[in-house]
Amino acid sequence: MSEPFDAFETPSTPISRDQVLRAALAIIDLEGVESLSMRRLGRALGRDPMAVYRYADTKTALLDGVVELVLGDLTVDSTDDDWQSQLREVARRFRAIAVAHPHVVPLLVTRPLATPLALRPHGTLRPLEATLALLVRSGFSDVEALHVYRLFFGFLHGHVLDELQELVDKPEETDDLLRLGLHRLPIKEFPILRGLAPALASYDGAAELERGLDILLSGLQAQLMPSGTTPASAP
Repeated sequence: MSEPFDAFETPSTPISRDQVLRAALAIIDLEGVESLSMRRLGRALGRDPMAVYRYADTKTALLDGVVELVLGDLTVDSTDDDWQSQLREVARRFRAIAVAHPHVVPLLVTRPLATPLALRPHGTLRPLEATLALLVRSGFSDVEALHVYRLFFGFLHGHVLDELQELVDKPEETDDLLRLGLHRLPIKEFPILRGLAPALASYDGAAELERGLDILLSGLQAQLMPSGTTPASAP
């Protein structure tokens, strides 16, 4: 298999931390997290693996850096006057990142949990700070803003994990029951699930995200809407 990152012409060519992280991301995108190692990364960069340790002293630090790199694309406009509309845009951006880098999604969901908040890379905390600023500016208290953030990103994490596991068993089949492999389930035990084959086969991740956001944001508006504000219309 060809390397996902072109080797440099000479070992003396300077490389940057950004290039190291992007090479690591390319390997993960192509082959999964399990295939990433310092030796593999060094080979992709055309460097001795020991040189990689200058930019990430452990594989854990390397994975944290990859998460930070990917989350750099998750922008949050904390000055938006419509907090619901901005959260919708953030959700769409997060899903786009997940679809573009499906092998990174487990890292996005689990890496933050493996590190105390204050020790996480600053780049992974910027979406949190910007989201809190957006909500506080809209009238939520600091504690309410944190509650909304947790609910919102908990929903996003669950959505992208669900969407990415929607696997088709036999793509060549035209019958939904056969295509999804649901015919293997005993009909007496799983009648409802088998009957949902057409709905499962026509799953639309983007549309499902919007439906979930409708429910989540309307609920947050009803329960936690800052006093003195009026509901914002959904875009």
